[in-house]
Amino acid sequence: MTEPSKVIHVRNVGHEISENDLLQLFQPFGVITKLVMLRAKNQALLQMQDIPSAVNALQFYANVQPSIRGRNVYVQFSSHQELTTMDQNQGRGDEPNRILLVTIHHMLYPITVDVLHQVFSPHGFVEKIVTFQKSAGFQALIQYQSRQSAVIARSTLQGRNIYDGCCQLDIQFSNLDELQVNYNNDRSRDFTNPNLPTEQKGRPAQPGYGEAGSMYAVQGSGARAVGFPQMANAAAIAAAFGGGLPPGITGTNDRCTVLVSNLNPDRIDEDKLFNLFSIYGNIVRIKLLRNKPDHALIQMGDGFQAELAVHFLKGAMIFGKRLEVNFSKHPNITQGADTHEYMNSNLNRFNRNAAKNYRYCCSPTKMIHLSTLPQDITEEEIVSLLEEHGVIVNSKVFEMNGKKQALVQFETEEQATEALVCKHASSLSGSIIRISFSQLQNI
Repeated sequence: MTEPSKVIHVRNVGHEISENDLLQLFQPFGVITKLVMLRAKNQALLQMQDIPSAVNALQFYANVQPSIRGRNVYVQFSSHQELTTMDQNQGRGDEPNRILLVTIHHMLYPITVDVLHQVFSPHGFVEKIVTFQKSAGFQALIQYQSRQSAVIARSTLQGRNIYDGCCQLDIQFSNLDELQVNYNNDRSRDFTNPNLPTEQKGRPAQPGYGEAGSMYAVQGSGARAVGFPQMANAAAIAAAFGGGLPPGITGTNDRCTVLVSNLNPDRIDEDKLFNLFSIYGNIVRIKLLRNKPDHALIQMGDGFQAELAVHFLKGAMIFGKRLEVNFSKHPNITQGADTHEYMNSNLNRFNRNAAKNYRYCCSPTKMIHLSTLPQDITEEEIVSLLEEHGVIVNSKVFEMNGKKQALVQFETEEQATEALVCKHASSLSGSIIRISFSQLQNI
């Protein structure tokens, strides 16, 4: 075993893997100070700021196989204790470059490639844009045709808001030489090559359960036929759990479909199951079994999300029944007349702020948290909305970052669960409200 080093050796780095792909894989564990691509050997050397960051990364990827663009990569400590090249920190240099690294703070509205192009194109010809979700928040790399355009854009736009009072731009120079764009869609665009495939067909409609278009990436091979690229998923997991995993979670499951039994067939439906299981991951599709009306199959975005659902929901009480939740023998659910499609639903929680959503995963509790509420909401209206589901012990409406939120404590976990599955994603005075379990013990 090589002794720990802040330098990580990465093998099986194919030609299709870019510097930015590797940076996304390791940035959740700490600051990356240097990166050297050894293209002739299909390898890379990457230096973290300190040894504990590198140790955390390798401990995490000992349990979760790192994969980039469908290719498994293999990581170990390098025999080098220090790299001598590429001293500028990725995306932290003040050395002017035609590629900008943009972080968006207080992102209350979705930001797409088209929005970014509208903001940055007045300052010069934008060649490429790539967006991604990181532990730091929503980020984008924007490549101009000329360095001068990037310098002007940074000096003009730094600290400005895209929308009034939110979506603030934090702009730095990247030290990447060229962005690699594989798809032209809402998340990446090569304006010099309009013939690239879109990767996904639809476009989001209005909020609801089954619209066309989503943030999912469809993988070409492997057990996870549909879902996030495993790399991005791993990065969000690492950011959520500090490089470890919750007790009882292995991170090695690759079965995406779960079988739920002992349901109350008179009270349950696909949307209620979606509301409950989407707390633990994105939902692809759900099928209630006609020959077994108290059974349902639920296909999650990937194996890790399915493992969270099985772990946290096994034995949960809902509508007077104790749920049985297990992995299914079916790798996926075949689309058909009796399936409900959610892959493209805007209500899937993990399309944005995935790390935060992973961090909030827990078994059902007596306390629920409500957000995206109308600004003029009162405590009385919240109680009136939820009291049909059980005895409300306590409630509180408060404001966070200028947005109204609420906590409601029920007498039992089952009552809180019923309120969540029945009222999450419902409309209240024109707002689509969001409900999660809270791990707070009292208000």
